[in-house]
Amino acid sequence: MTSTLDDLPTWIAHRGAGQLAPENTLAAFELGWRYGWRAFECDVKLAADGVPFLLHDATLERTTNGRGRAADLTWAELKALDAGRWHSPAYAGESLLSLERLAQWALPRGAWLNLEIKPTPGSEEPTGEGVARAVDALWRAHGAGRPGGPSWPLLTSFQPQALQAAQRTCPHLPRGLLLDRLWPGCWEVAQQLQCAAVVLEHTLWTPALVGQCQARGWRRLTYTVNDAARAANLRAWGVEGIISDRVDTLGPAQPYSDGVADGCSRS
Repeated sequence: MTSTLDDLPTWIAHRGAGQLAPENTLAAFELGWRYGWRAFECDVKLAADGVPFLLHDATLERTTNGRGRAADLTWAELKALDAGRWHSPAYAGESLLSLERLAQWALPRGAWLNLEIKPTPGSEEPTGEGVARAVDALWRAHGAGRPGGPSWPLLTSFQPQALQAAQRTCPHLPRGLLLDRLWPGCWEVAQQLQCAAVVLEHTLWTPALVGQCQARGWRRLTYTVNDAARAANLRAWGVEGIISDRVDTLGPAQPYSDGVADGCSRS
């Protein structure tokens, strides 16, 4: 079964609100929303008890007051950590965010998500399976898969094993292969995974490569683009999804709106 990605946003906020709030926290998503963004990228891994939650690193030191591997703690232990003070005093006490809580925030307001499966090394298959199962249950509960229901999120990963596990578990969920370099056989792997998209580090894209990926039927996304001129060039070439930290200067230019901002519609 080939997954599809019919409804792809142009502007996607990196880790919630990039660098303006503590990454991957609810505060970051809320700030990005206030700036008019309606699509968000984030990182998902598993706690020791199998609960999917948001964190980029394998370890806790950079973005929390915890220590050691995040995968060694239960969700109850993880959610008690401070994930905001490292960023700035204004966010002291901000907690880590579960995938369930993110879905509760995103789905009622129509926010679209790109969920990067970010396994702790050695847990690629269980993480891919666990994230896919959780996404399927959470999004179905809000009507995904039915006429008029919300769009499925895009599941991406640098780890083919994680995407393969997601494909095996929930083949209807759209998948995208993340690439920070063009390693031998990467396009064949993307085909085997029946990817709907490829997501490349922005310096890898060329007009020729855009055309090649388009010919293979893949939607084209890129990260992390924080320069307006670079974003314009990529879009002119045919790169469709721009992942950016600069929620304050790029993308939807209608901050602090409670409604859907002009320029936020999916193209």
